[in-house]
Amino acid sequence: MKRVGKYVLRISFVFYLFALIVLLFLGSRGDMMAGMSLIEYAKSSSNLVPFQTISTYIKAIFNGSMNIDIPIKNLFGNAFMFLPMGIYLPSFLRKINKLSLFAFAMVILLFVIEVIQIVTRRGSFDVDDFILNMFGALIGFAILKMNSIQKLINRTSFQSNSL
Repeated sequence: MKRVGKYVLRISFVFYLFALIVLLFLGSRGDMMAGMSLIEYAKSSSNLVPFQTISTYIKAIFNGSMNIDIPIKNLFGNAFMFLPMGIYLPSFLRKINKLSLFAFAMVILLFVIEVIQIVTRRGSFDVDDFILNMFGALIGFAILKMNSIQKLINRTSFQSNSL
């Protein structure tokens, strides 16, 4: 069972990473901003004001100023997209099994993702995406740390130092 559990965890992680890469980097932003320099693109595609986009979406849900599926997909999608990372990362890397180290690793990972999105022009640098992604990862980490989940992990011995 221990080998099967590790195998299932690793395979599911590969599928998760593939889906994450497709969602984050392979979507099309269109040619609307193709003529812009990278600096112009970064300025027009960045949000550095915390909770600006989040509050806009929350207001839109209540006042009906935009189609409800847009704020719902963006708010919940950004949060839940990284929920599995809160389970996978500490399961594979014992060194980040503590909240502070996990949070630090996620800050670095999410910052790198946001920078790659802006440099490759496959997305925007949005601090609210960062906040929602971090929130989702922390929920995943909290789920991982629940007693019942810890017992399952100990029983199947998922934790490994390497993929």
